[in-house]
Amino acid sequence: MNDENLNNTAEMFKALAHPVRLKIVMGLMHKENCNVSTMVEKLGISQPNVSQHLNILKHAGVIENFRKGGFVCYKLSNDYVKEIIKLLEGKECSG
Repeated sequence: MNDENLNNTAEMFKALAHPVRLKIVMGLMHKENCNVSTMVEKLGISQPNVSQHLNILKHAGVIENFRKGGFVCYKLSNDYVKEIIKLLEGKECSG
């Protein structure tokens, strides 16, 4: 792995290293996409706070956004992260 790949991987892990961001990513694993309003409701935190976490995840290449009608929706776009989350969920289920 070259230095650029190592730096990108480190940024991705830094982005995932927060409980709220992990909740967002784990939620997106089970939904094709989600808008900010729904995330605010499900997470119980403010819209600016959710948006800040989404920006960090987007900047790290974990998620991407798109327009769906009048909403901006987010989806998990990183296959490597999907595999990591699957492993984490399996570990969580097994104790």
